[in-house]
Amino acid sequence: MAFYVYMVMNPTTGALYIGHTDDISRRAHEHRHGLLPGWSRDHGCKKLVWYADFESRDAAKQREWQMKKWKRDWKLRQIAEDNPDGVDLYERLNW
Repeated sequence: MAFYVYMVMNPTTGALYIGHTDDISRRAHEHRHGLLPGWSRDHGCKKLVWYADFESRDAAKQREWQMKKWKRDWKLRQIAEDNPDGVDLYERLNW
């Protein structure tokens, strides 16, 4: 089983949310349709712009916590390196 760290974004305001999950397709769907109450829904973070997989939940959680401490520029650089066109990766997961 794979575990994931991901970033969703509000493309209008630039708000970013980082989380982890064991089902990236389901979680991206939940964010996209505003099904998860909390910060990401309140700030309109619906576009999946980055994710990475890990072998264990602990590894994914640790990476999430590390990334949440990153400066915004570092997060944006990570997105630009892995998703230079800024496409919604949800489309690639669910087609």
